[in-house]
Amino acid sequence: MNRLYDFVRRHPGWVDGFWGFVWLISTFALLGVGPPDSPYLGSQAGAVITALALTVALAFRRRAPEKMLLLGAATGLFQLAADVRPIPSDFIFLVLIFTAASRPVRWASRLALGASLTAPGLATIRWQDPGEETLAGTIVSTIFVTVMFLLAWVLGDSLRTRRAYYAELEERAARLERERETQSRIAVAAERARIARELHDVVAHNVSVMVVQADGAAYVLDTHPEQCRTALATISGTGRQALTEMRRLLGVLRGDGTATAGATDYVPQPGVEQLAELVDQVRDTGLPVDFRISGTPRPLPSGVELTAYRIVQEALTNTRKHGGPDAGARVCLDYRDDALTVLAEDDGRGAQRELYEARGADGLGQGLIGMRERVGMVGGELLAGPRPGGGFRITATLPMAAKP
Repeated sequence: MNRLYDFVRRHPGWVDGFWGFVWLISTFALLGVGPPDSPYLGSQAGAVITALALTVALAFRRRAPEKMLLLGAATGLFQLAADVRPIPSDFIFLVLIFTAASRPVRWASRLALGASLTAPGLATIRWQDPGEETLAGTIVSTIFVTVMFLLAWVLGDSLRTRRAYYAELEERAARLERERETQSRIAVAAERARIARELHDVVAHNVSVMVVQADGAAYVLDTHPEQCRTALATISGTGRQALTEMRRLLGVLRGDGTATAGATDYVPQPGVEQLAELVDQVRDTGLPVDFRISGTPRPLPSGVELTAYRIVQEALTNTRKHGGPDAGARVCLDYRDDALTVLAEDDGRGAQRELYEARGADGLGQGLIGMRERVGMVGGELLAGPRPGGGFRITATLPMAAKP
């Protein structure tokens, strides 16, 4: 049974040809057993032509449904003109109407509907025998045949609607899959950017402090051992701090939202309360920093606190890198009613234009790019550029609450 079902699915044209042959043989059998002068059969030559045409239409209805519908309509008109009364092969008209209604070609479906409504009435008018049947019986039989044709059309149209519905579901599923893949790529890109910002902020600042302290320790190694020992202690502490932040970052990247062993070793994200420690650390490297707070300090969203800390951290790192030997820095936090303003500037020689535009002279600059991304994520604004009179200034306005 399964093999037969598979064969039918793989060769539907052969199945249609088989049933067409069955109806053709039935018609020939009726022609052979009927009396030669039977008015029911009409012209035997016309009946043979009609049966052959309908058999061809049934065999090729799947390959060319619209053309076979036109062939069926022409055959029906020929049957009326040649006075060929109904024969068994006329059942194929129902199959052709069903096939046309099940296809998305609307003109063919409308033509099949029109034929369903008119063909039974035309047949009744063409071959009406007043002496054999009453008027009421003729009307009932005509209505019955018309209902059969309309039922074939309705079944075909229902199949077309179901096919269109399934096609829409498949298209929607494919569209959702494409959107899901696009969102995944966007999420991956955003996560990579976040990781790059975190790594840059952690590595650039702490390694910069360690390099400065190591250079100072090497310079005073022979003349001032105590200062050398202090510098080495600072290097050690900075290195431990960098390792702690790296462990925290790696813990976030590897974590699945559940507590894991060693999770207590990861410190929270830094905020404005840690800025004093950051400034002291920078001062220990020899860079004078004027740190001030105006307004009334109050709790801030964690994203705003981390953004403010990273901006100051990056600004002081850039001052050490580009400000020159005699540069000084100033950091000011201004608590306003609806926003926190972070000002970080220096009076050094400032950065060259290519270092704060685009991605730096070598195309690898990430500091100011990371600042802009962080500020944009909390709905704030960032201004960065040379300061009047020399030096460099960074001003960030961070809203207390995320913008809707």
